[in-house]
Amino acid sequence: MTELSPAAIARIADESALAAIVVDESLSVRIAANNNSICEVLYNSPEFAPRCAEYCGKAVEMAGDDRASYRCHAGLDCIAVRLRSGKKLVAIVGRAFTEAKNYRAATERAISGDWKKFPPTKIFENVLLTSSEHNIDAAADKIAQLGEKAIADAPVVPPPVPEPEVTAETSVPALEIPEPEIPRQTIETPPEAEPIPKPTTDLQSEAVSQKDTIDQMLREFAAKPATALPISGPPTSEVEELTAWRAFFGSLTSLRYRDACDSILDFLGRRYGLSSVGWLELRDSGFEVVSSKGNLAGHVFRVKFNPEDERLFRAIESENPLFLRERRKDGEPTERGSVALFPIAVGDSVQNALVVADSVVDEYVNQQISRFCRSVGPEIEILRLREEVRRRGRQARAVERFNASLKDIDTEDFWPGLLQISSELMNAERSSLLLFDDKADRLTVRAAIGATAESITSTSEGVGERVARGVLSEGKPVVVGDITKIGLGAAPADWKYRTGSFICYPFMIGDRRIGVLNLADRADGASYDEVDLEVLNAIAPQVAVVIDRAEIKSRAGRFETLSVTDPLTGLLNRRYLEERLSEEIKRSNRYGYPMSFLMIDIDDFGKFNKDFGVLVGDKVLREAVNSMRSTLRGADIAARYGGEEFCVLLPQTTLSEAKTIAERIRRSVESIELPERRITISIGISSFASGIATADEIIKTADDAMRLAKSGGKNRVVAQESPETLETK
Repeated sequence: MTELSPAAIARIADESALAAIVVDESLSVRIAANNNSICEVLYNSPEFAPRCAEYCGKAVEMAGDDRASYRCHAGLDCIAVRLRSGKKLVAIVGRAFTEAKNYRAATERAISGDWKKFPPTKIFENVLLTSSEHNIDAAADKIAQLGEKAIADAPVVPPPVPEPEVTAETSVPALEIPEPEIPRQTIETPPEAEPIPKPTTDLQSEAVSQKDTIDQMLREFAAKPATALPISGPPTSEVEELTAWRAFFGSLTSLRYRDACDSILDFLGRRYGLSSVGWLELRDSGFEVVSSKGNLAGHVFRVKFNPEDERLFRAIESENPLFLRERRKDGEPTERGSVALFPIAVGDSVQNALVVADSVVDEYVNQQISRFCRSVGPEIEILRLREEVRRRGRQARAVERFNASLKDIDTEDFWPGLLQISSELMNAERSSLLLFDDKADRLTVRAAIGATAESITSTSEGVGERVARGVLSEGKPVVVGDITKIGLGAAPADWKYRTGSFICYPFMIGDRRIGVLNLADRADGASYDEVDLEVLNAIAPQVAVVIDRAEIKSRAGRFETLSVTDPLTGLLNRRYLEERLSEEIKRSNRYGYPMSFLMIDIDDFGKFNKDFGVLVGDKVLREAVNSMRSTLRGADIAARYGGEEFCVLLPQTTLSEAKTIAERIRRSVESIELPERRITISIGISSFASGIATADEIIKTADDAMRLAKSGGKNRVVAQESPETLETK
């Protein structure tokens, strides 16, 4: 029997790619091997340590005389197992995600939820993923079977120094990493690919597909006689092959996600003689190209495939690819040959896929590629999660900067000011803002920046006819990496563009066309890509609203202005608010952005009218509205809902952030000095979430919370944490 030692525990943790933490009866850590970085961060946080204590803090109690399985508050699966030693020791094994929905939930918490305060580089430093709870159980068995020798000499592992809490006054500096240049063309309609069924073939290796780690495969193949190994394929043994994989996987951990995808394709090309390969990522309802080589390089295509399709999982189990053939828009196959698609699963979810356009007839090579894809899945998913947190963090910071800048725009110089802050946000040296005149059915220039800007006027003929009109008509943005590669033709020389890359972005409110933002000549000379587009997606609703507000004010017809505004307070009216709320819900559904909603009621407003008259009541309404306005951000949408009730739509705002804003509004109104009486308000908050996902549900939830605030004493804020829970502040 192997002795129970730090080295033995570390070896099992390393082989299984799981955490193994040994604690004594007092819960002091005696050995810590391959701990999950999420656990490290949460355990040392004063806010989350009590939650951790409810799970791993009861490991000794839960294990009893044998073992116990549990899933902690972070969504990690663990087994607490009693060790066979002279000491009362328990090993906590696993601390890994086994279901895709749980690690996605963790990502959302790190991006916009209650883990947002922790630096992504810390919390995602060593995230553990595994394909099933069986792997955790197997690792726990190995640790439980270690010898009788106790680890009495092993020192107690001191806990790390806790990270300081991040508050409104203390912030963690953002990790700014330059974006890689990713030339892409999204103006073309990508061809579709549909699966062509192909019968699977029984392969020689009967049990290998059930193994989940390279080390398990290594031990299995090392135990086989040489005659049991396949005789076809590359002139290397299985042990040599898997050893090369493990060394390669170790090199991925220091790479960015896209660089790692490139590296995988290079490795497979060298190892198996593949020249045309592509790495795909699940987006919306299909798989799109992230990286490609050979004949697939520069070829933008989309594989329409339901990620829950059973054929994907059958392909993984059979270690045989699916074969796809490209089809034209009319449904007929193209002259191009078929490609092999190797699905890549993490836990119970297919997130990526590898496509191979080379003709691979050797079953051994197909089998090896399938096994490689199954093994690389968790490695690449961790890198993708880190990239997602970093990218969404960049978006959040961009929206915050944009909102702050909106409040500083000079109303007399509104259009150039709006264009200037948009251009600075997108690092564009050249830009223009075109508004749509629905009566004249044409685009007019409101502002322009950069070379030849002075020659572009609101009366210029043909403005936007080249690209912008089509983009606005379709309602879909266009990102072009190089104009010479999309069949549009270069712009005239006297337009003086420095690069061939640009973005043309339409602004819409519902089905109503507002205008177009054109961005070109990135200051660093790089091409615009989907990362830039995501930032614009984040601020687009705010831009559309401020443009629409400015246009309403500038219209000569007072009837048009009154149709969307409240004459007493000057706020937008309920109809306009509900239209914007519906649009924000669609955006949150599509992009996963947070969104919150406030319902505000002036306490005891009827007494003002009764005791002091209607004129004083109107004065109270105006004073309260002015106070609310002074605390809101530029993109927040305030409206009079009816009577003394008001509401505020908070785009790109989490429930936690909405609480802070609501409390700021409450204090601001409370500080108003009137000779008649103090003004107070009650506020209810709802946030876009499962169970609160329609306009009616969001409004009703906020209204219910507001009424609870009033019944609980007034002058309060009540937040809806979930469809079932209310939190009073």
